[in-house]
Parts: sequence; structure tokens; C-alpha cells
Amino acid sequence: MSPGTEHTTESAELPGGLLGLALLSLLAGAAAGLLGAAFRLSLDQADRLRNALIIWAQGEEFVGFLLVTAICAVATGVAAWLVRRYSPQASGSGIPHVEAVLSGALPQAPYRLIPVKFVGGLLAIGAGLALGREGPSVQMGASLANLLGVIFRRNGDDCKMLLAAGAGAGLATAFNSPIGGAVFVLEELVRRFDTRTTVVTFGASAGAIAVARVFLGDAPDFHVEPLPYPGFGTVPIHLALGIVAGCAGVAYNRALLGTLAVADRLHRWPMELRAALVGAAIALLAWFAPGVVGGGDAITQRMLSGTETVAILSVVFLVRFGLGPLSYAAGTPGGLFAPILVLGSQSGLLFGNICYQWFPAAAPNPTALAVVGMAAFFTAVVRAPLTGIILVTEMTASFTLLLPMLSACFAAMLVPNLLRDAPIYDSLRERTLKRSRKNGS
Repeated sequence: MSPGTEHTTESAELPGGLLGLALLSLLAGAAAGLLGAAFRLSLDQADRLRNALIIWAQGEEFVGFLLVTAICAVATGVAAWLVRRYSPQASGSGIPHVEAVLSGALPQAPYRLIPVKFVGGLLAIGAGLALGREGPSVQMGASLANLLGVIFRRNGDDCKMLLAAGAGAGLATAFNSPIGGAVFVLEELVRRFDTRTTVVTFGASAGAIAVARVFLGDAPDFHVEPLPYPGFGTVPIHLALGIVAGCAGVAYNRALLGTLAVADRLHRWPMELRAALVGAAIALLAWFAPGVVGGGDAITQRMLSGTETVAILSVVFLVRFGLGPLSYAAGTPGGLFAPILVLGSQSGLLFGNICYQWFPAAAPNPTALAVVGMAAFFTAVVRAPLTGIILVTEMTASFTLLLPMLSACFAAMLVPNLLRDAPIYDSLRERTLKRSRKNGS
């Protein structure tokens, strides 16, 4: 037996080897799932409280309006203060920071990031900012898994592997998507498929979902009526949707980075003041259209029900297109995935309704295009097509649309690359590293 073979067998059998790491990944995933489920349930309660507050305040007229504005502004400002005061790494999605830690460009953040991310995300998203729950869930899961690795005295490489797996467990919990969470780690975070990483990643996602579903249930996030397998004649429509999504994704990336650049130029304003102003603007919008603000799950569900008219779709799409970058520029905890999925469903349904009017035989079901649009727009922005396809499939249980999603994501992946547009997390990671070097950390 060769020395290499002996070492592999030993590491697979002893607690310090692959077996011990695999068992630890299950524990880390379970912890991430419990934390992610608590965060998700807290956000649901915050959304209900915000809507109830607006309904009550509208009966109080101007005084009620001032109260809603003040509460949203203070909540967003406090979220920004928590980030600035206790954990600057908790700003925004957190995924770019996780990627930088995995690449060795940045050290792991102090573990006080976890409560800052939880409370700050709850305040910001609860106030109505168009941010996703998956960003905080990913970064909290990553930090928690890394902490367990340190507690159990794993080496640096194993701790990084657990950090990546914990991130996937957080995403799996956020969207009830165990395979999507695991694939996200392999496709986006570590960008490799090796045995050790795959085992740990799968273990963490399995542990997370096993625990999270006790509290969240096992139903898909979105209810979609059963859709038939599309015929070959719909391929051109799906390719066209992918092209549209690709162009829209490039525009969204540039809008997001442009808004962040504007926020950077206002650096002399206190971070808390900038965030409070964003919160006040969101409150103004929520006063007149409470269904438009927040993470956007309710909007996505309406899109997948296919009940919106073209006129309303167009207006809400434009509002959400601007609301996402504005919310992200506040610097509070919050992710990008959920707002991206909202825009993807809107663009797909809008495209489907237009095509149905002109080419009813080629686009018989606009709702199917709403589902496909979610995967295509995600691919255009993030450039992780496997994650997008699996995530949307698990969230909607639309297994009949795998081929249409593949066609649309092909085009949505091609267009941004031809336009030389960088994936959003690559751009945000570079921005994170520049700010870190500027601050001397």
C-alpha cells in the first residue's frame, strides 16, 4: 500500500479526517438552519407588523405618515449604526466578504458579525428596504460554521471549508433549496468540485434543511400551478427571453454599482444619516404602495399567479429596478438574490404577456416565462447558471421547465460576457477589497 493510499484511508476513518469533518458539517448545517429559520420567521413577523402599522397610520392621516416615516428612518439608521460601530463586514450582502475570506484576501470577521447581521437585517428589511434574507443567512451561516470549526480545533483549511459549507446551508435555509445551496458553494464560492468540499457542502445543506423544515415546513417557497412540458417551437421564445434578461441584468449591475459610487461620494455624510434618508424614502413609497416594498416574496408570488396587467407590471418593474440599488446603497445588512428573483419573474411575465399578444402559439403560458425569467435574470446578474436553475426549480417545483431555463440561461450568460460586464459579486468583492485596503485593514 502506498503512503498516499494509507493517508487517505486513515483520514477517512479517524475523527480528525474526512469522517470527523463530515460529521461536523452536519452539526454546522443544523446550527445554520436553526439560525436561518429564526431569521426568516422574524422577517415574516416584521413584514406583518409593518403592513399593520401602515394600515393603522393611514387612518391617522398626516400624523400617521410622520410616524411611519420616522420609524422606518430610525430602523434603517440603527441598522447602519450597528454595522459601522460593531461589524463593518456585515454591510450589504456579505457574500463578497465570504468569497474574499475563502480566497485568503481578507481575514474572517469577528463573530459579533452574527448578531449584527441578524438584528441589522431584521431592522432594514423589516423597514421595507428591497433586500433579500439570503445575504444575512449566508454570512451568518458561514461565520457560525467557521466558529464551530475553531471550537473543534480543525485546521485552517478545514475551517475555510466549513465556512463555505455554512454559507451554502444559509442559502438553503433562506429559500428552502438544499441542492441550490450546495451548488452555490461549488459553483460560485469555491468554484471547484472536489470530494472533500462536496461532502462537507452536502452535509451542511442536508443538516440545515432537516432542522429548518421543522420550523418552516417543506412546501416550496412559491406556489405555481402544474405546467406542461413546452414544445420545441417555444425554444426561440426562451432564447429571446434570455437575451432580454441578459441585457436587463447588465443594466441592473451597472445601476447597482453606479448607486454605490454615488453613495461613496457622499462619504462626508454620516452613514446613519444616509441610511435614514433611504429608509424615509422607502416609507414614502410604502405609504402609497405597501405591496411594492420589502424583500419581494409576495410580489414574486403575484407574478407567478399571472394576475398582473402589462401596465401595472411595467410600472412595478421600473420601481423595483431602482429600489434594489437604492436599498443596497444604504449599507445595511441585506442580500441581492430575492430582489433579483422579483425582477426576473416580472421581466419574464411582462415578456410572456407581450409575446402572447403577438405570438400566442409560441408563448401559450406567460406564467411559465415568469418562472424561466427568474433563472435567466439571476444568471445574467450573478453568472451562476446552475445555481439559478436549481434554485428556481426547487422554489417553484417547476421541473417541467428545466429545458426552457437551460435555453434562456444560455443566452443570459452569453450576452453579459459579450458586453464585457463582470458578475456582480466579482465587482462587489473588488469594491470590498479596495475599501479594506483604504481603511488599512
